[in-house]
Amino acid sequence: MTKEKSKLDPDFIRQLAELVKSQDLTEIEIEQEDLRIRVAREIVVQQAVAAPQAAAPLAAPAAAGALAPAPAAGAEADANLANAVRSPMVGTAYLSPEPGSAPFVSVGDQVSLGDTLMIVEAMKTMNQIPATKAGKITAILVEDAQPVEFDEPLVIIE
Repeated sequence: MTKEKSKLDPDFIRQLAELVKSQDLTEIEIEQEDLRIRVAREIVVQQAVAAPQAAAPLAAPAAAGALAPAPAAGAEADANLANAVRSPMVGTAYLSPEPGSAPFVSVGDQVSLGDTLMIVEAMKTMNQIPATKAGKITAILVEDAQPVEFDEPLVIIE
């Protein structure tokens, strides 16, 4: 293949980016011969917690006490996300090799670099998610058979 033909067409990449945006996709990947192009976008999900209107006056004293430690827990959760193994793709997370079998890992397990933590199925392909470092599993952030997004935290290894 000549250098002229191997150059990427910026207009084609822009068109792919527009397609991702207009169709509300998280990513698209095109592969032709020896060229593979992947265009992805990050989606930020914000959760809002709404208290029931009728129960708010009755539950206010208890809720105030319960909310006091939340900032520390939130700060700790943010710090722990730095140790998170993230999903490399959009798909469905499976915690065990097959339905009904033992999970790959559980909270409290020690793992080595490269150990399989779970599987993410994408386009009927089972992709093993390896441990990015050795350590102790302190949290599993997804449920079995839960859909996951690209870069979503899956497991925390301390």
